[in-house]
Amino acid sequence: MDTPNRTEPPQKAGGPPQKTPAGTPAAAPKPERPNLKRRFALGDSLFFNASRGSGILLLVVMAAIATFLLVRAVNALGQNHGNFLTTQAWTPDNTPPVFGIAVLLVGTLVSAAIAMIIAVPIAIGIALFISHYAPRRVAQFFGYLVDLLAAVPSIVFGLWGALFLAPHMLGVNAWLNQYFGWTYIFKQTQPGAAPRTIFTVSIVLTIMILPIITAVSREVFRQVPPMHEEAALALGATRWEVIRTAVLPFGRAGVISAAMLGLGRALGETMAVAVVLSPSFVLSLHLTDPGGGTLAQNIASQFNEASSLGRDALIASGLVLFVITLLVNGAARIIIERRKDYSGASA
Repeated sequence: MDTPNRTEPPQKAGGPPQKTPAGTPAAAPKPERPNLKRRFALGDSLFFNASRGSGILLLVVMAAIATFLLVRAVNALGQNHGNFLTTQAWTPDNTPPVFGIAVLLVGTLVSAAIAMIIAVPIAIGIALFISHYAPRRVAQFFGYLVDLLAAVPSIVFGLWGALFLAPHMLGVNAWLNQYFGWTYIFKQTQPGAAPRTIFTVSIVLTIMILPIITAVSREVFRQVPPMHEEAALALGATRWEVIRTAVLPFGRAGVISAAMLGLGRALGETMAVAVVLSPSFVLSLHLTDPGGGTLAQNIASQFNEASSLGRDALIASGLVLFVITLLVNGAARIIIERRKDYSGASA
């Protein structure tokens, strides 16, 4: 006699898993979840589009600035009766107008170069001391001090340079003239003159860019993988050998980036240079003689009093500074890309 088919009662919530006729437990039904894949895809798409839009916006802004500078510069250069890059005179309001940026271009490049030569080694030394030599409390104090100096306004450095540093540079300039006058650049043709010179400006710029380079380099050195340093120590390296073989190669790209940030500020600094320097349109490589000038300082000091043509001439000099900045940053980027694989750091 056939037995009637019997259906199993439904499984109660929380009870043992229901078994199939073969004796194996049946898979519990999966709870319904939101479509995480779709949600993540939407978030990735939004972030990607926002990032791409930000990059495009940056390019548009840069192109707009370059176009504005170029249009106004062409107007002035078309009426100039001198060579814009080699003429020393700046008389855009005369008839005919004659203006050039030879003095300003040399002063800008020389002051920034001297500031970088002095600031970069000192900044690297301070960053290494904070990150690898100083005790924790001392490192925290110096790190806070560096960050504080980086936030000081440039006009404060300018006032300090004009009222304190410049008077004390008389003895320094005399000493340089006595012992290094044979180098020509430190020879004084006006002994005892007020030391409002390109060299004094370079010292002020050095102090201004020092905390920026130090702060960035310090963070780069802190990112060195501890495994690299421990491996060098395990091989018997001294602390300096660890820094030379593990820390500096890893942080080379970051240090170059930090130096470029400092160079950008040195090239474009305005108020501090305007307060310290006694500008003149006389081209001289005697760094301890009064005179000289920079592109940014000339724009700031003459823009309000300039005529329409004079303002276009100042904008033309700003275009040159813009191009110099682009070239410097482009060169730095090329150097970083070449060193990135070797150093293990990414730009």
